[in-house]
Amino acid sequence: MDNLKQSNDLFPVFFRMEQQNTLIVGGGNVALEKLEALIRNSPKAPILLVGTTIDQRIKEISNKFRNVTLKQRAFRIEDLNGITIALLATENRETNFRIGLLAKSRNISVNVADTPDLCDFYLGSVVKKGQLKIGISTNGQSPTFAKRFREVLEEVLPEETTDLLANLRIIRDRLKGDFKYKVQKLNEYTSQLVAEESNK
Repeated sequence: MDNLKQSNDLFPVFFRMEQQNTLIVGGGNVALEKLEALIRNSPKAPILLVGTTIDQRIKEISNKFRNVTLKQRAFRIEDLNGITIALLATENRETNFRIGLLAKSRNISVNVADTPDLCDFYLGSVVKKGQLKIGISTNGQSPTFAKRFREVLEEVLPEETTDLLANLRIIRDRLKGDFKYKVQKLNEYTSQLVAEESNK
């Protein structure tokens, strides 16, 4: 019953990752997954990936994206220089923990793969339809559920979402009045859209 009373107190934000310097430590499947997620959402994000061994698929990505730098060697403390976000994806929890402490001592936000208690933030599943982006978080409880829910949303959201958002922006720009009035009118327009969709 106590679990029902618990809530997800995470605060969702969307970073301009091209303005961040991201470090990924690890070169296997988990590091590949993190790298692919970053590139898919922010293809211009500057990324340094360090790993004693580096998967060939990671090397192929770095060949396509000049903003991805690879260093095939063990982590060094100077790898943290200038870094704002660290994604730790080695297969060794102790290594992740040690690097995480070093990063946190420099006020670098840390995410440790599959280790929620060591994370400052989580990488949620992301739904993307043109300009619309929706982040899904389970507070680290079940990434699998977040992934499945993302698939559902991707299926039900229409491809016309981009056109809809563009049209709503045009309407907003044409509206006269203060912020409160514009919000009120846009709420009216969008409530009609929802009503029309539910009547189909």
